Amino acid sequence: MRAAPTVGAIALALGALACSSARPDDMADLDSARSDAADVLARARSGNEALPWAFVLNDPAPGGAERPDPDEIVTVPGSDLALRRRDIGIERGPPDWHPEGHPPMPEVVARGGGEGVLACGYCHLPNGQGKPENAGLAGQPYEYLVQQMEDYRDGLRRTGEPRMGPPSLMMRIGAATTDAEARAAAEYFSSMDFRPWIRVVEAAEVPVTRRAGWIHRAVDGAGTEPIGIRVVELPEDLTRTELRDDASGFVAYVPPGAIERGRRLVTTGGDGRTVACTLCHGDDLRGLGPVPALAGRSPSYMARQLYDLKRGNREGAWSDLMDRSVLSLTARDIVDIVAYTASLDP
Repeated sequence: MRAAPTVGAIALALGALACSSARPDDMADLDSARSDAADVLARARSGNEALPWAFVLNDPAPGGAERPDPDEIVTVPGSDLALRRRDIGIERGPPDWHPEGHPPMPEVVARGGGEGVLACGYCHLPNGQGKPENAGLAGQPYEYLVQQMEDYRDGLRRTGEPRMGPPSLMMRIGAATTDAEARAAAEYFSSMDFRPWIRVVEAAEVPVTRRAGWIHRAVDGAGTEPIGIRVVELPEDLTRTELRDDASGFVAYVPPGAIERGRRLVTTGGDGRTVACTLCHGDDLRGLGPVPALAGRSPSYMARQLYDLKRGNREGAWSDLMDRSVLSLTARDIVDIVAYTASLDP
């Protein structure tokens, strides 16, 4: 039996792939590096080991960090609402900073449902735009959203990284949610348009980050580091993101050339490497019937789904249609695909 790879081995494999991209004339090296990266995905013992930038695990809290004053009055730009910091918490439901930006929230979205069913709007935000650690639900087909909740209830949708809080929490919420609650939430989120939310930037160097709250956060004064084979998705304004402001989006740094490489894979299948996504998700990747939209969605979230589909963690209705698409994908392919889809106008 082959030993499971260490984090260092993964870094070496991905580093070899990065080097190969600088030599497009040497296809033998490129194919070898792709094979190494594919093997890394196949042998990884967890999502974080395979794609640590997407399956984010929190770093230890830095020593001496000051805790915010829970009685501080906080506000966000463009809102008349003012709250005590202590009044923002998952058990209280989402702060509705911008009520004009969405229809009236149903009970399950605003305050939660039965036992174990937390308010959908706290994590996915009242306008359904979502965050890197979860899904953007706005504008997804009603039928798709209902089916995903049914898959959670039936144990057919699981996460490749149980240690990552939000996906694991969603499994528990999904198992506890009734069909009526799921349909109310699906009707609400599917009624809204998903708006531009993520600014995609190709960059060889990216801010040094630490991981907290299940997302990447830039470290002030720490400079930059090579991006390697990953996507680094950061809040445009960390303070507003921490306050659950559903009008403050994200920036996603991707490797140079990733958008064009991803375009080729998504629109043509990359000479048989995968299946063109446009066949099922629509020419503009904005969804087709019950098939979900991909355009403009979080690259971190999208990468987790590709990995989970590849590893068989998603077994619900329609998942089999993705089998051939994800079978041969490498870590680099996933980076390129999600870079391209995130760059599109939703």
